[in-house]
Amino acid sequence: RGARNGGATIVEGVSLTGVTATNGRVTGVRTDRGDVACEYVVNACGMWARQLAELSGVCVPNQAAEHYYLLTEPMAQVDPRWPVVEDPSSCTYIRPEGGGLMVGLFESDAAAWCVPRVPADFSFGEIEPDWGRIAPFLERAMARVPSSLEAGAKKLFCGPESFTPDLGPVVGEAPELRNYYVAAGMNSIGILTGGGVGRVLAHNIVHGHADVDMTAMLPARFQPHQATPAYRGARVVESLGKVYKCHYPHRPTATARRIRRSPLHAQLAARGAYFRDVSGWEGADWFAGAGRTPDLGELRWGRHPEWFGLWAAEHTACREGVALFDMSFMSKFHVQGRAAGPLLDWLATARVDGPAGAITYTQMLSPRGTLEADLTVTKLPPRPGAYGGGGGDGEGFLVVATDTAHRHVETLLRRGIEDHAAARGVAPAATVSDVTGGLAQINLQGPRSRELLAALTSADVSDAAFPFRAARRVDIGCALVLATRITYVGELGYELFVPAESAAHVYEAIVAAGEPLGLVHAGLKALGSLRLEKGYRDYGHDLDNLDTLHEAGLGFTAAFDKPGGFVGIEAARAQRGPGVLTRRLVQVLLTDPEPLLYHGEVVYRDGVVVGDVRAASYGHTLGGAVGLSMVQGGGADAGEPINSAWVNSGSWEVDVAGTRYPARASLRPLYDPKNERIKA
Repeated sequence: RGARNGGATIVEGVSLTGVTATNGRVTGVRTDRGDVACEYVVNACGMWARQLAELSGVCVPNQAAEHYYLLTEPMAQVDPRWPVVEDPSSCTYIRPEGGGLMVGLFESDAAAWCVPRVPADFSFGEIEPDWGRIAPFLERAMARVPSSLEAGAKKLFCGPESFTPDLGPVVGEAPELRNYYVAAGMNSIGILTGGGVGRVLAHNIVHGHADVDMTAMLPARFQPHQATPAYRGARVVESLGKVYKCHYPHRPTATARRIRRSPLHAQLAARGAYFRDVSGWEGADWFAGAGRTPDLGELRWGRHPEWFGLWAAEHTACREGVALFDMSFMSKFHVQGRAAGPLLDWLATARVDGPAGAITYTQMLSPRGTLEADLTVTKLPPRPGAYGGGGGDGEGFLVVATDTAHRHVETLLRRGIEDHAAARGVAPAATVSDVTGGLAQINLQGPRSRELLAALTSADVSDAAFPFRAARRVDIGCALVLATRITYVGELGYELFVPAESAAHVYEAIVAAGEPLGLVHAGLKALGSLRLEKGYRDYGHDLDNLDTLHEAGLGFTAAFDKPGGFVGIEAARAQRGPGVLTRRLVQVLLTDPEPLLYHGEVVYRDGVVVGDVRAASYGHTLGGAVGLSMVQGGGADAGEPINSAWVNSGSWEVDVAGTRYPARASLRPLYDPKNERIKA
């Protein structure tokens, strides 16, 4: 009714057969009654969303599964005013319905439905129940209300509901096609979330941007392999089953695994790596030790004695010696062409088109000055004997972003090429190639990393020859690799980009040379704790699309005097200055060494709520749980500028499971605030 009142025309009984597009932008829809021209399309087709999206090359990997509920006969004692009761331990929800009870299930052993294709003519239909499979779950659920076992069963309903691989909705613009929006994958709570999703999309379409954090909803977070039948059929069983499982912080993903593996996977497994799902990659989380089988232990909150000490040892080894991290899952793009330099200088806040052989940490912004990406850009040094294949810009550039931002960053680059050329009235003169799978990434980090690299290569790696933020081509064994001096852990360190076919050879050389230096293999647990001690950011976790450059403490990445500026420069310029910042990302450290932080814990200043923890870990060097929180004044301080004086003058606490623990808060890194260690 609201749509009709707003002037919309609603036509039912029409079959949509496709979406028309020109130059990568939606132009209309094709139906069995003819074409309709339009500027925007919203795919809100529920469990059919994937099939419609496929017609336009768009990836929406939702999959239907069997969903059950039982209706009892009327029960005299049932009051229709009773609330919905949820019992995750019994995989059930129970509510009054028709004078009796509805007993619904999200069983742990679910069943996919119509994996190849959902029938086009299926509508408000039912699936033949699998009594044998569902009966044990149903009996356990009904035992929660024992009198329901005595009531007659009026109906056992089985119908399809669609679920996504990560149980998050698919909402926002598709990366493959401009103005193609998706509102699907509601994971059985479409009635609850539909109104909010509609408002979010309407705001996005009308105003050209979202006004809520979209990082966990965007279609770009999914990879094309997740839409394959084998993946969907396996993962949906787990997704439905997780709806009512306790979401422990270390719960592993069990299905559709071992799809994407680093060239070093076997070597890491031999070192006792515990692997977890990292955007479809197998990422080493921590190491049990050579020849040992990693034991995750019973899922729980708090310390896991099976591996907490192993994690601490990896963390300490990086702080005091040298550690090896396999980061091959990082998103890597080769940008080249005669316009590659000007393009990236326009997209990035920092000046990245300088001399060859330099790596730059930078951001990408929206025109409103809010964050879009957090990445590094390396202007590649020449290769020995190379012919200058960069197309007028030498070797071109290597853009590296986190795994979760893969398709989002790729879309920013590809659309940036088009927009940069269109704004100048010229033909595109840059290309972007996804080289993620072609390059292994081995990070050597810690105060002895230079000593290790020097033992591996004939190149001069002294501070004078290989300073911080330099990029060099170096030999390791019989291989040539790209080495950059950069860190994400707050120590002297190097990132090595190795052709996949040479990765095992380079790894073996590193391990052999590293043994006398006490080289330790470290995983993602250590990476997280090290980076959070240093206060390093991670877009999509502690940063999102609503945060500005200066709120995030990243104003130092912006070259405001850069010729031609950058996307969002005017907004970013207006967002800085005394008294402007009323929100800031701060680092918080619990002074009690016992409690742990995960995310979502409420942060207090002088007894007033000022924010919550966005990302956290345990600071083994700092001696307590550490995290990042976006804070703003509350109570009498509402709207007050957030600066060092405001932060330092407050009394800080963090609520952990109902107990408030004293904390330190800082705008500067609590570990090595002067960056002396990384520039050693």
